[in-house]
Amino acid sequence: MIDPITLQQGTDWRAQAEVFDEIFFVFLTLGTVIGIIVVSYTLWNVYKYRDDGSEAPEDFDAPVVGELPTGQGGPKAKKLFLSFGLSAIVVISLVVYAYGLLLYVEDGPDTGDEGDIEITVEGYQFGWEYFYPNGHTEMNELIVPADQRIDLKITSRDVWHNFGSSDLRIKSDAIPGETSETWFTVSSEEVREQGGEATYLVECFELCGSGHSAMKGQITVIPQDEWEEWYAGTEGDSEGANSSSVEGDLGTASVTAPAVGGVSA
Repeated sequence: MIDPITLQQGTDWRAQAEVFDEIFFVFLTLGTVIGIIVVSYTLWNVYKYRDDGSEAPEDFDAPVVGELPTGQGGPKAKKLFLSFGLSAIVVISLVVYAYGLLLYVEDGPDTGDEGDIEITVEGYQFGWEYFYPNGHTEMNELIVPADQRIDLKITSRDVWHNFGSSDLRIKSDAIPGETSETWFTVSSEEVREQGGEATYLVECFELCGSGHSAMKGQITVIPQDEWEEWYAGTEGDSEGANSSSVEGDLGTASVTAPAVGGVSA
């Protein structure tokens, strides 16, 4: 199980992909165990109460098709209400468990004093443009640091799109004139496992025109110190004509000093 306290502790944050994988595993495991028990019990009863041609005992309470227990304490009534009770406990427990985790996925981890990074994503036919808080923009490649919560503000400049990455389990509509939100985080361990630079495919999941299938991008995650150096080098890249449009797109977006090692916008 996921400990809600652990979810809030810096680099121990759980990525959305890990949360969804755990929910899937729990449901799959319980479903398999319960399925085996039910099927085994059914087959055992089929064998036990099979018609072997002999006379049934006088006190045998044979099941009757379409009959429900009378509730007067017979064996059939006890078994039915016991199964109802156990089923209710299992279902309610799963609902509470899954709902708690989905709330975490919806709100994301509490960054506290560590701060987070907010980036605007704008879809267009047929690509993605990323607006950083300092005015820098990237086309089709989002470069972010490991061990940071990345907040995405997603919109579109033309038609409906849908920004998503299957590996990161993120997916959010990009609608002209509206802004949707999602977040993700990638651990430094995952970055090291991929050789010091983790990459994830970005796709459009909304049919948006003739070039829809080619509307792909990439999320690149690098170590925190490397990202700070890269981000500091982008200062002033989008001054002049681009600055006003970026300010309009970003609104109140900001990168806190702790998130970028003193670089702020």
